[in-house]
Amino acid sequence: MKKVITAIVAFVIVGLLAFGYMEAAKHREHIGDKKFDPKETIFEHLGDAYGWEVPFNHSMRIPLPIIVLDQENGVHCFMSSKVTDGGTCDGFYIAEKGDNKGKVVGKDAEGKEYRPLDFSITKNAAGIFISALVVILMVFSIRNWYKKHNMKSPRKFTAALEFVVEFVYQDTIRPIMGKEAPKYGPYLLTCFFFILTMNLLGLIVIFPGGANLTGNLAVTLVLAVATFLVTNLTGNREYWKEIFWPDVPVALKLPLMPVIEIFGIFTKPIALMIRLFANMMGGHMVVIVFFSLIFIFGGLFGAAVGAATSVFSLAFSLFMLLLDTLVSFIQAYVFTILSTMFIFMAHPQHHAAEHEQITE
Repeated sequence: MKKVITAIVAFVIVGLLAFGYMEAAKHREHIGDKKFDPKETIFEHLGDAYGWEVPFNHSMRIPLPIIVLDQENGVHCFMSSKVTDGGTCDGFYIAEKGDNKGKVVGKDAEGKEYRPLDFSITKNAAGIFISALVVILMVFSIRNWYKKHNMKSPRKFTAALEFVVEFVYQDTIRPIMGKEAPKYGPYLLTCFFFILTMNLLGLIVIFPGGANLTGNLAVTLVLAVATFLVTNLTGNREYWKEIFWPDVPVALKLPLMPVIEIFGIFTKPIALMIRLFANMMGGHMVVIVFFSLIFIFGGLFGAAVGAATSVFSLAFSLFMLLLDTLVSFIQAYVFTILSTMFIFMAHPQHHAAEHEQITE
């Protein structure tokens, strides 16, 4: 058994060396004398784009639709392949430098560059649609199983989904929300599975994965705003009373306590937004940094050194990917449980004993 394990490890190491040598040599040949810029490469992979990169061939992209509204309120729609590699379409092109670098721009009558209203389906936008579709398919897979098998216990993937649903709802949402759990459970479960799906798809380099959705501040902002609206639009009278007229001495009620409480209303969704964004962005960045070491050392010391470095770089990258998979579950769960607590606090319970009785 030890010999088999040793042979497998040796095979993996040789394979990593060969892969690193080929990639470093290929990259060196591709860029020529141009110095490898890790910062540009990292942010290019983590940022949004008008096309979807093809795995193992970064020069090719799957085109996505570009939809822009010019200064004369004219709508232009074309595929991103027409404006890549310096191309233009209807007077629009992708800026290569300046404040609008990487964005679709046009030129006005005076020849000045301007940014049109952009409604394009970018990689992140397409990734959100794909994630939403995956969540819908998962939900309907459970629903169709019970409809077809007359409420019998599901199996395989459907059973795993049901286990996760039971864990999140029965062990997290219901103990906190009590009698309000059926009302807010669908929203909270949707948050969990939507964030989890986006996290996991972001770890897959092959289409339809690879979009860094939860590592995008705009995406986490929308998720946090959704919880903010659900929390405050459904808050009861007792919740708003505690904000504007809390049970503290009169000297503290005006103006100190209301200001603090109102400030707290906005800091809660901000914490949700930053927590999810920072953890997922950091994980993606570490993986790309380790992988970039192959090209950095290959460019400085040659392809042979880059190949040797690839063993450690790819090993750490694999470890970080496995860790990111765990973090994907944890961050989806943390966002859900914090949202549950925020919504619960907007519905103060007047009878704690009644709430405990419901949760039993």
